[in-house]
Amino acid sequence: QVQLVESGGGLVQAGGSLRLSCAASGRTISAVGWFRQAPGKEREFVAAIRWSSESTNYADSVKGRFTISRDNARSTVYLQMNSLKPEDTAVYFCAANRDYYYGYEAWRYSYWGQGTQVTVSS
Repeated sequence: QVQLVESGGGLVQAGGSLRLSCAASGRTISAVGWFRQAPGKEREFVAAIRWSSESTNYADSVKGRFTISRDNARSTVYLQMNSLKPEDTAVYFCAANRDYYYGYEAWRYSYWGQGTQVTVSS
């Protein structure tokens, strides 16, 4: 099994920054993604990274503002979020898989964290 624990959410003003962390433990994973879900909306893809190559993938809505990275020694993936907007408000989930997929399809990720709330005030 794989366990994922997110941290780093909180309340920030528009234009501010936050860094989310996703600590992984258990079986070896090959890719990690971040998704988010706002109230009344479907879960949507934010960013993903392939662990070995550090190849990344971003949703158009966050390109140039968010950066995903990983720390192999800490088995942790980070999501640095800059220039935050009120529309970024959501619960952010970390997800992982063991088949190297780092795209936007949520069903391709087998393991999920509990989520962390990000609220951006205007």
